[in-house]
Amino acid sequence: MRTMTGLLGSLPPGHSERLRALGRHVAFPAGARIFEEGMTADRFWIIHTGSVTLDQHIPGRRPQTVETVGHGELLGWSWMFRPYTWHMGAEAGSPVRALEFDAVDVRRLCEEDHELGYALALAVGEIISHRLQRSRMRLLEAFGPGGAGNRLL
Repeated sequence: MRTMTGLLGSLPPGHSERLRALGRHVAFPAGARIFEEGMTADRFWIIHTGSVTLDQHIPGRRPQTVETVGHGELLGWSWMFRPYTWHMGAEAGSPVRALEFDAVDVRRLCEEDHELGYALALAVGEIISHRLQRSRMRLLEAFGPGGAGNRLL
């Protein structure tokens, strides 16, 4: 039996197979914009190979990199929460192969199978929590005492 990592690996076996059955294989070339901040979040991905850079728009500046996700990781969680709009943008940092899921189909599956929906919500919540902690650490490194963001010009 193959061991799964990331989101699918965190779900009980029966649930991970049901969710996986809704996915379809997709590929993105390096530099492809996968989604844009503020647009409708109607799908999500589990990365098989490659990396994706998440960025946020800052007025008057280029988008700022927030995080990079790769093998086994969830790309996109805004599809799960109203108003279903992306909070960030995403760009393939290298050629990417992923399993893509239609958000409406997955939300419907969660509604039909509350146990699966609960397990998925907990797994996605844990992913969000870890990413917020990593973001907090990066901010502290950049803007905390001695951080590059505090240096006077």
